[in-house]
Amino acid sequence: MESIKANSIDEYIAQFPPEIKSRLKQKRETIQKAAPKAEEAISYAIPTFKLNGNLVHFAAFKNHIGFYPAPQGLEEFKNDLAKFKGAKGSVQFPHDEPLPLPLVTKIVKFRVKQNLEKKKG
Repeated sequence: MESIKANSIDEYIAQFPPEIKSRLKQKRETIQKAAPKAEEAISYAIPTFKLNGNLVHFAAFKNHIGFYPAPQGLEEFKNDLAKFKGAKGSVQFPHDEPLPLPLVTKIVKFRVKQNLEKKKG
């Protein structure tokens, strides 16, 4: 799935077929609820939430939604994420499975706490 350059998360989501669009909207709403003070942006050409720096990113691919909560976000929840494919800073949620939204909420809240502590330090 080759995405076109988007200037906002709305533009990014709009370019996908309905079933992917729906998953991206669920992901976005879950992140918004978990990090209500975070700002939306497009960074690295994908949807990004920022709060004292990058918080989390997400993106659609042919077979999955990629989620990028920084290596620390993945490390903290590695047991919960063990069933998903991933790499150093990312995890893949396959399109043929429901999105693990309660887990996404926990990871985002963890990252919010990290970024707020980073600001204090």
